[in-house]
Amino acid sequence: MKFNSFQDLINQVKGKSNRVVVPGANNAEALEAIKMADDNGLISHGILIGPMAQVKEMVQKAGLNEDKFEFIDCEDVPTMCKLAVDQILAGKGDFLIKGLVDTKYYMKAILNKEANLVPEGALLSHFVLYSTPKYHKPFAVTDSAVVIAPTLEQKAKIIQNAVNTMHKLGLETPKVACVCPVEKVNEKIPSTTDAAALSQMNAEGKITGCVVEGPYDFYISMSAQRAAEKGITGKQVAGNADILMLPDLDAANPLYKALAFFGEQMEAAAILVGPKIPVILPSRADDPKVKLNAIALCSFLKDQK
Repeated sequence: MKFNSFQDLINQVKGKSNRVVVPGANNAEALEAIKMADDNGLISHGILIGPMAQVKEMVQKAGLNEDKFEFIDCEDVPTMCKLAVDQILAGKGDFLIKGLVDTKYYMKAILNKEANLVPEGALLSHFVLYSTPKYHKPFAVTDSAVVIAPTLEQKAKIIQNAVNTMHKLGLETPKVACVCPVEKVNEKIPSTTDAAALSQMNAEGKITGCVVEGPYDFYISMSAQRAAEKGITGKQVAGNADILMLPDLDAANPLYKALAFFGEQMEAAAILVGPKIPVILPSRADDPKVKLNAIALCSFLKDQK
């Protein structure tokens, strides 16, 4: 990977020209993150969309330099999201930052066929990059926000999205663990049969640029010692995962929020992968640092092919 920590990433993208577009800019956490990003030299210009008076009041409280921002007055959430995408299409912004808007409206604006932000046949998915001293390298979790109950075909696309993103971050052959409740195939636990099928698809060249193994439980995925204790040896992914593929939203979203809530010294960046532009997709309750990290990550990704 081309960086070892989020601070390293921030240092690498410092001074780049990043034009951010924020639907629902009447959001204190989003504005605090933008202030932090601006202080770190990551913002050149921004477009803030939302109730004008409220947004301007919150901008002043956040201590943002108003001269760097354009304001678009809007009260209606779906319209805010459409206007944000319109700014990107007009060449006025580089990437989106989700403010105080519902994910469904945010996603609808991005998925609008007229916007042409999604390649034909592509599936959008959520990608959260983590860094913690408790693990020996950054790792990603997917999909914790978009696809509710993915089919086997959708899981393959979710993995490929995450793998393609890791390639852009400089990781040549990401190691993917299909995380399940148990490490043995059990017909009564569909996630385990899907995990075995995904591993086979990888072996057959249907999922490329990575190594996929599973079913593995969380311990096996992240700890070589725990993997050995359970008799999993001689594998590439066990205890060394770069990507954790969770079976569905019911599993992935609680993990995402639990890591954020309880993870001491845990840093994260949450984005949407699959569209033609980088898109920041955090939880509205995420710490502003998560959004700062996502701004840095999008700044890095927008220049990668």
